[in-house]
Amino acid sequence: MADRTRAHVFVSGKVQGVFYRATTRDRARDAGVDGWVRNLDDGRVEAVFEGPASAVESMAEWCHEGSARARVDDVEVTYEDPEGLDGFEVRR
Repeated sequence: MADRTRAHVFVSGKVQGVFYRATTRDRARDAGVDGWVRNLDDGRVEAVFEGPASAVESMAEWCHEGSARARVDDVEVTYEDPEGLDGFEVRR
């Protein structure tokens, strides 16, 4: 499926303890995007989105906003070849 892509995203700012991961999971599932999201020890959030290119790009763009209580300072996005993830989960 040539129209599928993968985005590896790192989000910095006030993005932990503000429902960022749960909101990301819900939005990704609504968009039909597979992958995962987790908190990092350095205060950032890391996420991987796989699916149709337009939906993955939309999720990467959404990361600049985040959840209602988040304050996003920076988003780093790298596009990669998809690995065939199925479903979307919050990782610990």
